[in-house]
Amino acid sequence: MPTVSRHRFALLVAAGLLASAAPLPALAAPDGDSAAIARIIDEGMNRSEAMTTASALMDRIGPRLTNSENMRKAQTWAMDQFRKEGVANVHPEPFDFGLGWNLDSYSVSMVSPRYLPLTAIPVAWTPPTAGTLRGPVVVAPMAREEHFAEWKGKLAGKIVLVSLPGQTYEGKDPWFERLTDAKIAELDTYTMPVFDPDAAALQVRNRSFQGKLAAFLKAEGALALVKISYRDSKLIHGEGYNFQPGETLGVPAIELAQEDYRRLVRLAKTGPSPEVEISISARYDASNLRSNNLIAEIPGSDPKAGYVMAGAHFDSWIAGDGANDNGAGSVTVIEAARLIAKLGIKPKRTIRFALWTGEEQGLLGSRAYIEQHLATRPVDPALKGMDSYAAWRNAWPITPKGEYSQLKAYFNMDNGSGRFRGIYTEGNLGAGKLLGEWLAPFAMLGADKLVASKTGGTDHVFMQAIGLPAYQFIQDPLDYGSSVHHSNLDTLDHMRADDMRQAAVIMAGMLWEAANSEKELPRAVLPTQPAPTDPFKVRDPAQ
Repeated sequence: MPTVSRHRFALLVAAGLLASAAPLPALAAPDGDSAAIARIIDEGMNRSEAMTTASALMDRIGPRLTNSENMRKAQTWAMDQFRKEGVANVHPEPFDFGLGWNLDSYSVSMVSPRYLPLTAIPVAWTPPTAGTLRGPVVVAPMAREEHFAEWKGKLAGKIVLVSLPGQTYEGKDPWFERLTDAKIAELDTYTMPVFDPDAAALQVRNRSFQGKLAAFLKAEGALALVKISYRDSKLIHGEGYNFQPGETLGVPAIELAQEDYRRLVRLAKTGPSPEVEISISARYDASNLRSNNLIAEIPGSDPKAGYVMAGAHFDSWIAGDGANDNGAGSVTVIEAARLIAKLGIKPKRTIRFALWTGEEQGLLGSRAYIEQHLATRPVDPALKGMDSYAAWRNAWPITPKGEYSQLKAYFNMDNGSGRFRGIYTEGNLGAGKLLGEWLAPFAMLGADKLVASKTGGTDHVFMQAIGLPAYQFIQDPLDYGSSVHHSNLDTLDHMRADDMRQAAVIMAGMLWEAANSEKELPRAVLPTQPAPTDPFKVRDPAQ
């Protein structure tokens, strides 16, 4: 859609404010209050607080690893933000998680054949070092348990490089991207469902390997485990999943930038092994094994009308400040709450806001909300963390709870800070018409596309998996997937202010329209256990 000039945009907003009885078509809200939508646009575009709120969260508080001290500090701040705006019923909802982990300081350096600080990060939930450890590196790639035999008796006193070094990526995709209409059109395709009854068990087996590898290294007397970053250009990430008590890694674990990792490999292959020093000051916290989702509401006027909801995950990894994943979504939810509260009028349906935690460890927070409010699935209670995540989607039957019929719409943001371009209908062909009507006032802001495909990996997924009307917005990629996601570049500098204003306005507007609409989004059927997509599949035993 052509860009609307700033002058014409101001006229459109003013017209909506002064002539709400006969609004311009571009601002019409088919089943909502067009004057309210005009006020949301005016406030969100002319007096946005999105970026100052973002700076307070990312610059002052920083990364928010689930159940860490910094997460609890950020949650106190977020609840204060909601209360300051007059949002009601602000409260935490606890769920079982695992260990807290707090990283105080760390350093990684090559000290022989020359001194060189290395670009590295401890893997989350790694044990600390006892002071500074120093040792020669050994290149010992291990990806399966059968690889252990080759290295038995060879690793004592060594810092073990466990990854294959690979080669520098020759990228063909753009580093920074705005979606074209043609690119968006490629998303408008039905996603064929796939059911593999063995997939969950395979995921559990593969995920347990890191712990088995660290246990082997400890038994062999190795000093530390070093793995290569999965991106080049000095990007590091530090994801780790051993957060259950009794399942932490046996040796300290470091992720090393590709360029530094390959340098160590070359030196080890061509001469005396280089020596590395590693220092990690980190603390486990077993005093509270529960994390919290944050919930807040703008109460509706009709208690029988149900509720609509917006959410984003508040947790992040620690390499950067968690700005785009997913501080952007969290700030958008907070700003949307402010914009709606600023109206000073009650919606028909309650509008609920959620800041999830544990998303990065397997959608644990949003799944806990589902189990507390919406539906249950019979998952083995012995499974924890990511193992439980893998099993949840394959657990049958689904048993709805009291609020299952009350949730009328859920909108999620978790694809960076890029501009909204429309919405994924997730294969629910009946939902497109009403979603399109709710999007109509924002066509002039470039958010007018509906695509049939699914989008995964975030907190609306498990709601969709039980048949609820939960949706994620199409967003411009920017540099999110190429470099920012989970990396040390995930800072406020990679967040676009104009895009954030637009996203918050649209999030608030969609919530307002959904809360006041006489219509409801059509639901998918309540899923039942599918048949295997490929009943004749023979799995490679090496997988």
